[in-house]
Amino acid sequence: MTYCIGLKPDGGLIMIADTRTNAGIDSISAFRKLHVMEKDDSRLMVIASAGNLSITQSMLSMLQEGLPPLEAEAPRRTLKTVQTMFQAAQLVGEAVAAARTAIGLHFKGTEINPNASMLLGGRIADGPLSLYLVYGEGNFIECGADTPFFQIGERKYGKPMLDRAMHWGISLGEGVKLGLISFDATMRSNLSVGMPLDLIVIPADRERPIVERRIEPDDAYFAQLSRDWSARLEEDLRGLTPPPFMDGAGGASSPGS
Repeated sequence: MTYCIGLKPDGGLIMIADTRTNAGIDSISAFRKLHVMEKDDSRLMVIASAGNLSITQSMLSMLQEGLPPLEAEAPRRTLKTVQTMFQAAQLVGEAVAAARTAIGLHFKGTEINPNASMLLGGRIADGPLSLYLVYGEGNFIECGADTPFFQIGERKYGKPMLDRAMHWGISLGEGVKLGLISFDATMRSNLSVGMPLDLIVIPADRERPIVERRIEPDDAYFAQLSRDWSARLEEDLRGLTPPPFMDGAGGASSPGS
């Protein structure tokens, strides 16, 4: 299983992915799932992938080699040639669907799940930052201000804090904290999601630097953030109004607890 998130507040774009891949409890490996596909002065495109590893790797290879041209004698279609992020999402969707169709044929009669999904984020030239969720069928949706985040993979454990705290006006720094807390909650509840984590932060302001970081199991900041979050939860729990129907039955916290 995998967990990947894309957060798109007003100030930029944050994408985080884990690296754990497992084919059973005795076959656990690490594969990078956050891929910087294009990075130059005119375009920046990042893909986070979740699902069947053979499908996602085939899809990435298709994008790098180029999809067949739509017209005779035309060059192969790659992310270097698209003119907008919408066209990039179309190309990624086409590659995902093609890889799933080709490889899925080999999975018939087995218990292997041929599904895959992608997050595509980035910008081209002077265009705005965009974030898309691309499904295995090749269709996609764009992230908007009403719900400025996407998740793929093992979503349920890390979703509650995003639903409560993620909003359009959050700063990039606060967004990174929120995203890492979402991963901390997921890794505590599901062993199929694990470190290292790959992170990229792309400010909307082109004058600000892009941040790329791999968070290893011994990362001091992540460990402190996890401890602080656990301590705050315990502290806030004690501060909440106690249930009145528990009066006389041990409902109040004991002194000093």
